[in-house]
Amino acid sequence: MLKTTLLLGGLTLLLVTGGAVLGGEQGMIFAFIFAVVLNFGSYFYSDKIVLKMYKAREVSEREEPRLVQTVRELARRANMPMPKVYLIPSNQPNAFATGRNPEHSAVAVTEGIKGLLNEEELAGVLAHELAHVQNRDILIGTIAATVAGAISMLANMAQWALIFGGGRGGDRGGHPAVMIVMMIVAPIAAMLIQMAISRTREYQADASAAALIGSGIPLANALKKLESGASKTPMDAEPATAHMFIVSPLTGNKSEGLNIRNLFSTHPPIAKRVAALLGER
Repeated sequence: MLKTTLLLGGLTLLLVTGGAVLGGEQGMIFAFIFAVVLNFGSYFYSDKIVLKMYKAREVSEREEPRLVQTVRELARRANMPMPKVYLIPSNQPNAFATGRNPEHSAVAVTEGIKGLLNEEELAGVLAHELAHVQNRDILIGTIAATVAGAISMLANMAQWALIFGGGRGGDRGGHPAVMIVMMIVAPIAAMLIQMAISRTREYQADASAAALIGSGIPLANALKKLESGASKTPMDAEPATAHMFIVSPLTGNKSEGLNIRNLFSTHPPIAKRVAALLGER
């Protein structure tokens, strides 16, 4: 939570600094308000949009007793309302949670996950997804996306201002040379911070899941199986929603160590998540 707070603070500082250089006070306010409006709809309706995008179907306890009963028991332990449970018609083993708060939440798993994990491993995965809801990660992600989006919009505004003779100082922005540097650096920095926040929330959800079920071993074992399964079985996933899944549906997220690719990844390397769950980090 401290790391998330610091990252959000850094993102806000970047917005203020970038706003002063790229668009002045008025430009910064305009970009921020516009980004808030865009992400407001995403925050309240993203659950319906993403579930429809992946053709997820709500299932009952009669249809999927093992799945629904596990979610119900975990929700009871976490002292949160029972979320809706959905099934995604995909062979790739994966799962995600959505919803703006515990009262409006849903957990979705793919067909491929059901036959791959045992009961303890499935409970670990579902506990991870419930943790995202309980930890308000949808809200945190929306805040990060709003500020990062505002920074990107400021960079675009500065580009047009330079083309049409703007950026001459004053309230409209800073020196043209400084604006050009900020146009390149600010959006990249904002994206890096946003990705770092996403990775931090994954670690937090893993830790919360381990606390809920009493051990990190089941989730650690599940993550290793899911990584292998995701790398072998492709999924028609949208990059914009890849961060929602417990493992990246695009690459399997096999990369280890600190490199450029990891900095732009929404998920930490599975090996590091497993090590943290097993107390080896």
